[in-house]
Amino acid sequence: MMKVVPEEISRIIRETDSFVLMTHLHPDGDAMGSLFGLADILEGLGKKVFRYLEDPVSHLYDFLPGCSLAETDLVALKDFVAAADGNVAAVSLDCGDCDRLGREKMELLNLHPLLVIDHHHGHREFGDLRWLDSSRSSTGEMVYELAMELGAELSQAAAFNIYVAISTDTGSFRYENTSPRTLRIAADLVECGVHPEEVAGHVYDNFTLQRLRLMEQVLATLELFESDQLAFITVTNKMFEDCGADVGDTEGFINYPRALRSVKVATFLKEYQNGGVSVSLRAKGGCDVAEVAAAFGGGGHRNAAGFRFSGKGIKQVQKLVLDALSKALG
Repeated sequence: MMKVVPEEISRIIRETDSFVLMTHLHPDGDAMGSLFGLADILEGLGKKVFRYLEDPVSHLYDFLPGCSLAETDLVALKDFVAAADGNVAAVSLDCGDCDRLGREKMELLNLHPLLVIDHHHGHREFGDLRWLDSSRSSTGEMVYELAMELGAELSQAAAFNIYVAISTDTGSFRYENTSPRTLRIAADLVECGVHPEEVAGHVYDNFTLQRLRLMEQVLATLELFESDQLAFITVTNKMFEDCGADVGDTEGFINYPRALRSVKVATFLKEYQNGGVSVSLRAKGGCDVAEVAAAFGGGGHRNAAGFRFSGKGIKQVQKLVLDALSKALG
């Protein structure tokens, strides 16, 4: 098979003893599964690993093997790097823009060498060495390829994490980013001991009452435009407070308006405490939402993209996005 991992990246990983792994803020299944999966792979090769997250693991992903080893303490990260005495590298996973590394972005960008592994179409280049492949279903798929390149034997824990990464970013293998290679990798992970029904149970049957109450309020905001081709749902700070929920609880909500037969693009507007509004877009193939997101400084894939606004209210943002999507559909 054609060599897929850049030689310099695999060389650095082979020659380095200690690694700091990081991903984007508000990490999804691909981000978390890729990070914990790669951590297990590296430790299986005798490496030392620091699993850095900006915030503690969400209850949505507290079933992932190794998640209890995640660290949020920047001082502990600095101590880990100091103890490595120069024999250390950092790896950013599933992050398409360095701004999405979070509050400690500058500290993280000062780690060298910084290797970047990402599959987002609208990736904004950062780091010292990059392996970018937008043809991949997920960063988890790329982590699997890296493991094969390194000659690593996948433990059941690593396989489980990578399977979660791939299955969540492909909508359980329903989206167009699911390639023949994706399914072959998934089959290999099942042969490593992953049980698909167990993963599905953790991912889809793990609601808290707070999450269900929040979904009830969010779906009640549904608005349809352009002959029901465009769907918008919204979540506000007040909804979070009323339900006792947080941003992590909204994961997957956008799939419900997207599931409407007439809808070509679903949009989810999320209000943040700092006054910002994030926009998530999901399409069914007829409209390239990555191009729409890029026009607003964001990025993503043809059928899944996002971006953020600051200094504008939800209604202002909705009008701007609605106008852009209407033109894109036209």
